[in-house]
Amino acid sequence: MAGAEAACIFCQIANKSTSATLLHTDEKVIAFQDINPSAVRHYLVIPLEHIPTVKNLERRTEDYSLVSHMLEVGQTLLRRDAPQCTQYRFGFHQPPLNSVNHLHLHCLALPYMPRWKCVKFLSVGSLGFLEAEKLLEKLKPLPPIISKV
Repeated sequence: MAGAEAACIFCQIANKSTSATLLHTDEKVIAFQDINPSAVRHYLVIPLEHIPTVKNLERRTEDYSLVSHMLEVGQTLLRRDAPQCTQYRFGFHQPPLNSVNHLHLHCLALPYMPRWKCVKFLSVGSLGFLEAEKLLEKLKPLPPIISKV
C-alpha cells in the first residue's frame, strides 16, 4: 500500500492486516460489523479499492455497478442475520460528515440503538446521509446517443 492507503484503517481491513472479522469477501468488496453500532445490526460494506468518498464516484457503469454490488451484499447480509427486522437503511455519509475517508456503505437493521443515534443518519440536503438508492440514481449511466445519418 502507498501513502494514504497505508494509513487508511479500511484499507488495512481489506488487506487483512487487522483482526476484524469479515462477514463477506469477494473480488470487489468486503463486509464487517461497525465497531460502534447504531442499530440492532450495523454492517459496513467497503470496496477493496481505495475510493475516498461518494464525491469520487461518477456517472459511469463501473461506479454504478460497484455501488449496486455493495447494496446487494448489505441486503443479503441483513436478511440473513436480522430476518426479524422489518426496517433497514442503506446509505453513505457525505463529506464533511464521513468518519473514514474510504467509501463505505452503512447497512442498518432498525431500530436504532440507542434511539438517539438516528440523528447520524438523517438525510439533510447535500450534507446528510445519502440513501444508497439515491446515489444509484445519480450514478446511473446515461443511455448512448444514437445519431441518425
